[in-house]
Amino acid sequence: MDPVDRRNLTITGRHRAVTGPHVTVEDDVLVIVTQAFGPRGDNLVGISDVQFDEHPAVTLGIRALGKEGLVHLSPIHGDGRKTKPFDIPAGTRCELFCPVSRQTLDLVGDVEDGSGARYYAIYLTPQLSQGSMVMVSDMWGHYHSRIIDDFELISAWASRH
Repeated sequence: MDPVDRRNLTITGRHRAVTGPHVTVEDDVLVIVTQAFGPRGDNLVGISDVQFDEHPAVTLGIRALGKEGLVHLSPIHGDGRKTKPFDIPAGTRCELFCPVSRQTLDLVGDVEDGSGARYYAIYLTPQLSQGSMVMVSDMWGHYHSRIIDDFELISAWASRH
């Protein structure tokens, strides 16, 4: 199953027209998530003191290898920096959940690269729309994510320019 609604998706390069409070585009190609929400609408940005280049982290709960903790992700698209609560070998499948509600993130679909990873949704607006979300992989060390805003895959456009 392709997790992207391709009938309603366009890549126009209109990233400068993104005006919502949830995504910022800096230096013409740097995409930064400035607000994000879990499956019940709980805020995930800035709920810890962790920052990446002065931008508050996106915080998720993670379960793997019989352990549980918080992972803090860089809000800068394409930046693989994150903190981890315990040692997690690359290729480990993780359960991702909202640290506020403790509800599992919504499944978007399989990552179609043969890795077996799946995409889960971090919503960019309180409306929890699939038209505005970050799709994150559930496999540790699998650095595939996508940012969709107003059904436009802005992360793909930014990464090519």
